[in-house]
Amino acid sequence: MTLFSIARKNIRKNFTNYFIYFASMIFSIVIYFTFVSLKYDDSIQLAAEGSNKISSVFSGASVVLMIFVAIFIWYSNAFFTRKRKGEVGLYSLLGVRKKQIGRMLFYENFIMGIIALLIGIALGSVLSKFFVAVLMKVMGYDAIANFSVSSGAIIDTITVFSIISFINSLQGYRLIYRFKLIELFRADQESEKEPRTSWITAILSVALIGFGYWLTLQNIFESAIWRKVGIMATPLLILLTVILGTYLLFGVFSVTLLKRLRNHKKSYWNGINVIGISQLLYRMKGNARTLTIIAVLSATTLTSVGTAYSLYYNNRSTVEKVNPNSMMFIATDSRLTKQVGELISKHPNHEVLYHRTIPVIQMDVDTGDLDVGSNERTYTVMSNREFNQLTQLQGKDDVLSLQAQEAVLLDPFYIEGISPQYVGTRLALKAKGGEVIITIKDRKDYNVLNLQTVFSTLVVSDELFVRLQQEVNQASLVAYAITQEDQAKQLTKEIQAILPEKARFASFYQDYAQGLETSGLLIFMGGFLGLVFLAATGSIIYFKQLTEAHADKGRYEILYKIGVRKKEIKKTIAKQVLFIFALPLLAGIGHSAVALTPLSRMLQMNLVVPVVICMAIYTCMYTAYYFLTVHAYYKIVTKTKS
Repeated sequence: MTLFSIARKNIRKNFTNYFIYFASMIFSIVIYFTFVSLKYDDSIQLAAEGSNKISSVFSGASVVLMIFVAIFIWYSNAFFTRKRKGEVGLYSLLGVRKKQIGRMLFYENFIMGIIALLIGIALGSVLSKFFVAVLMKVMGYDAIANFSVSSGAIIDTITVFSIISFINSLQGYRLIYRFKLIELFRADQESEKEPRTSWITAILSVALIGFGYWLTLQNIFESAIWRKVGIMATPLLILLTVILGTYLLFGVFSVTLLKRLRNHKKSYWNGINVIGISQLLYRMKGNARTLTIIAVLSATTLTSVGTAYSLYYNNRSTVEKVNPNSMMFIATDSRLTKQVGELISKHPNHEVLYHRTIPVIQMDVDTGDLDVGSNERTYTVMSNREFNQLTQLQGKDDVLSLQAQEAVLLDPFYIEGISPQYVGTRLALKAKGGEVIITIKDRKDYNVLNLQTVFSTLVVSDELFVRLQQEVNQASLVAYAITQEDQAKQLTKEIQAILPEKARFASFYQDYAQGLETSGLLIFMGGFLGLVFLAATGSIIYFKQLTEAHADKGRYEILYKIGVRKKEIKKTIAKQVLFIFALPLLAGIGHSAVALTPLSRMLQMNLVVPVVICMAIYTCMYTAYYFLTVHAYYKIVTKTKS
């Protein structure tokens, strides 16, 4: 029997233990293959009308994925090392040379890597069209009929994962040279000492996380500590305190709580809780690093995917703030204005909801009191009456009653702590007859005019507007609201072909499609990278628990022999594994929720609904790994020798 055939036999025998690792590898290869396929395919670039976003984004994502998968595979193999030590020691005891054992382990790892690579490329080739259809859908493009798998994507994937498999196999080869024979046989019998704890360190863990959270929730432009530490250094300080606090939370605080629970005799001696609590108590400190990595990965995944989905979810409402009218342009030529009107009214796919011609004035304004970096800016000035009519047409429940020199400023991008404090500020409008001083009475965080057509907007009283009309040349804005404005691609193109550049045509569809493209690309990339991260985190806990299950098998056999029912054993295992799974998940959700809070404030978006949806989906998929782990753990400890 050759070493190669022994390696194949070992893989078949241990396939149950390797399955999750194997499946995670295949999934990672499928995603990587999909990413590089999207990067190489020209038909996608044509569908995106020449946009180079897809190629550049997926090139970057492929590199991130490649690095992460390499680390994941390397890290995962460490969990198999302990389980294989006894087997390797037996080979050595039987006289098999270290070089031969090393070659056998090399073959095992390499065979698994190549099989996973072949299956991953095959599945990727089959699923690529589906993934491309999903990408085109979320980006708002038409489906691609002629998408094909490129040879470049296949070569790229084979090259990258062959190298990863080879390096991973070398790690297995080195295993035999890293340990003495006695260490290999005693791997599962290494004594576990009760970890020492300190209430001071336990409290410090909570204090570090609390300090990191407090720093995160500060207004970065108003906080004294952010100014003192620095905009670049403070995020690093937050990461350091939260990660260190999380490590101590798992390694010290949780152990301290378990000791307190052990002192509660009634619950500790209830059934076989003594077994579950004792095993958690003795192993939590050793698991702290792994659980910290999983918590950080979970937080990173939830934050990135939550942000991407929030942008996608809020795309329409964001665009409506800057383009409240379906279409708007400056009337530079009456003939062209009439032509555009006829085109819109006769278009078969859209109906006109309203059509308005709005008189406005473009004026230079002295903004010295606003501290906006320039003493003079151009504003678009409109009357109180026109504002009220537009808000009514646009469904905004807002009516102004301005008098004399009062004014209201419209700023849909206002951010507390960054934008100027407009209310109460006096501005000087530069008219032919001299400066006209106005006072900002209020500020609105929306607009009634499309921002690409106009400058920042000031609403003044009707009497002041009439006076300014006599001193400054006015312009006429033409605004339309139509049905199905988010599907006005063809109509937008036709109008753009008619109007000159100076008309400053702006449409809802333009910004909506651009936002959909960007956020759709982010959610596609973030979603699949998130799935890879989820597969990795779930797999790491799975491997860790299975390693402990093999070590605990003898203890559970003794319990079964003295009359403990299998139902009680399974219940204890479920509680024990739940503790390990729940801690990093809850920590990851907490870290993500805090990180997204200031982001919500800066983006001026309500992220609650999309983030909760992402967290719920992530939790459900993560829970599936929990049930798989419980089942596998129970199967190992209750399996009797034949």
